[in-house]
Amino acid sequence: MAEADGSSRGVGSFAESQMIPEERHRIDLLDNRVPEVTELASKSSVVIPAYNAARKLPACLEALRDQSCKPLEVIVVDDGSTDSTAIVAQQYGALVLIQRHHGPAAARNLGMRNARGDLILFTDADCEPSPTWVEEMVRPFMDPTVVGVKGTYKTRQREIVAQLCQYEFEERYDYLDRFETIDFVDSYAGGFRTAVLREMGGFDPAFSEANNEDVDLSYRLADAGHHLMFNRRAVVYHHHRTNWSAYFRLKARRGYWRMIVYRLHPFKAVSDTYTPQLLKLQILLLGLSLFFGVVATVWAMSAWVAAFSLLLLLASAVPFLHRVGAVDKRLVPWAMVFVLVRALAFALGVVWGLAGLLSFRPQNAKGRAESIEELGGE
Repeated sequence: MAEADGSSRGVGSFAESQMIPEERHRIDLLDNRVPEVTELASKSSVVIPAYNAARKLPACLEALRDQSCKPLEVIVVDDGSTDSTAIVAQQYGALVLIQRHHGPAAARNLGMRNARGDLILFTDADCEPSPTWVEEMVRPFMDPTVVGVKGTYKTRQREIVAQLCQYEFEERYDYLDRFETIDFVDSYAGGFRTAVLREMGGFDPAFSEANNEDVDLSYRLADAGHHLMFNRRAVVYHHHRTNWSAYFRLKARRGYWRMIVYRLHPFKAVSDTYTPQLLKLQILLLGLSLFFGVVATVWAMSAWVAAFSLLLLLASAVPFLHRVGAVDKRLVPWAMVFVLVRALAFALGVVWGLAGLLSFRPQNAKGRAESIEELGGE
């Protein structure tokens, strides 16, 4: 294991560890493989940032052992954990790098600098890659113009909030499917050409938590003209938030950090390939409803504007309610609550983010210097 700057490699090799897949995963997978995909996989490095993840890592690393196409290496970057994260990762044959606690962006960059593969595949310690994840992540790279690939979340959870989170992701994935090239690659299932990623300087470590650092990197890559693709078959299983308060906090922070990203990439506030315009409308309508609801305490007529805005918000939720109801009608009432909670959390996060815009100082300006200059930033 490497200390402090992570400049040396961990003991052991993922390729040398035991990798005996279960037969149930092998029956239908081999027929769909081509030699080029297998070769690409063998030249890929999987990088996992991990902070106090000793309990979560085993499922992730076991799933990576059971891949239809084997990667060159798996690198776990211990982001200053206080538990046995590094020991667990080493036990599973991963290459282990250790840094002080600087956040996942810095951890991924450390893995990027030490990776030997031509491709780098990122996932998270709380994710469980499906048996064909590596295969599907590298498949689009058969096209030499492709620089980045985005995969997808799925979940096996049955909790109401977790199920609704998955419906939300599926809504985003349907939107992504409309585009031949995208501008957003999530770090939970994201792949990049190593050379281009290094040229761009990797993730910006100024994003100190796991929030929108991948959005910023994706926008920089897209703005530089690089071809990013979406592959819905590159699946990792994830444990989504299971209660309303946890979901609310997550979305509020998403709103905060997205405002930071929009400061750095102002034109993306208008549209991107991941955020449905209907979601932005819902946030705006809820904000108007709340604002005019408060104004109604001194000017009664504004109550009509507040009520009309709320009515439009409820109407805008119909497509999501239909999506949920087509699978499980029992979830429809909860889906309406979900839409309202999401809009409120995002709205508060946006206000919070607007207040914090000027205090954020990016550390990696590669690919966005012009937009920062336009806004008077550094």
